[in-house]
Amino acid sequence: MYDAIADLPVVVDSVSLDRVERETAAFTRATTVVALSGDGEAGRGEDVTYETAHHDALAEHEADTADGGAFDLAGEYTFAEFAATLDETDLWPVDDPDREDFRHYRRWGFEAAALDLALRQAGETLGERLDRSLDPVRFVVSGRLPEGDTKRVETLLDRYPDAELKLDPTTDWPDGTFDFLADTDAVRVLDLKGHYEGTDVDQSPDPALYERVFEGFPDATVEDPAVTAATRGIVSEHAGRVAWDAPIHGLDDVRDAPFDVRRLNVKPSRFGTLESLFETLEWAFERDVALYGGGQFELSVGRGQIQELASLFYPAGPNDVAPGAYNDPRLPDDPPRSPISPPEDHVGFGL
Repeated sequence: MYDAIADLPVVVDSVSLDRVERETAAFTRATTVVALSGDGEAGRGEDVTYETAHHDALAEHEADTADGGAFDLAGEYTFAEFAATLDETDLWPVDDPDREDFRHYRRWGFEAAALDLALRQAGETLGERLDRSLDPVRFVVSGRLPEGDTKRVETLLDRYPDAELKLDPTTDWPDGTFDFLADTDAVRVLDLKGHYEGTDVDQSPDPALYERVFEGFPDATVEDPAVTAATRGIVSEHAGRVAWDAPIHGLDDVRDAPFDVRRLNVKPSRFGTLESLFETLEWAFERDVALYGGGQFELSVGRGQIQELASLFYPAGPNDVAPGAYNDPRLPDDPPRSPISPPEDHVGFGL
């Protein structure tokens, strides 16, 4: 698949950045939209780095740059040549990322913008390049339910009874939360967050929690358990239902998983490059691995891009790529319904 886009010509005249911020139901989210302009077109991608300070530093750097451009990437390339140029470009010119995966997130923003620009300059879509169709995208609605509070879920199901859920169970959920959710029959994915360290969403491995999750939701996908001496038994027993997400940044990480990978949450920004993403997708297709898409609280073009990838590669999965309205502090009175219908006509990268 990468070969199908590697030779796409792309002309870049300038780079501009746009810092975006919005209140969500969970926190104040900031991202940076990367815009590459050339040949009368503009392509955009989204840097989904989580620390607001990094986006502030990048915006200040652009403002302080004498010629008004934070990055000198002007030139005529193929897409593969542009990606090689990014290998030699310092995308963190004024600060260092708090986490190494932030490097992938920023790199993805630039690669997505370049792909969007190249496709627009060619008057093509990614589906046309890959000879794949855009199909309606099934999505789930994700959330954390602090202290097991189910009010937001109750409101959602009242307004949209057929909504499907992806939730992050924690040790502070009371029995009533588990019982209520099991009765709804709406839960499709439960994310144990066992591979996060030093974040607000860390969840230490807890055999009692894991048992409650696996046994209480026998048909749900269970994502990212931590495999320790205490949890290995319960995780191994249900290995066929386990999906991996946070540890996966490329094919090497998939191969290093503690059990054979049968399910995978694909978050494109984690891979950093389209080459790495496509390599992993091809590996998964060859082995009939169940795939579904994931998001990073994208505020702008990044959301449409992960929706397009879901549409092309895993439309039937329980995709965590819901429309942005679901992240608003207040749920809309009439929430968007699943599936997402692809547009009949578009060019570039992103629905």
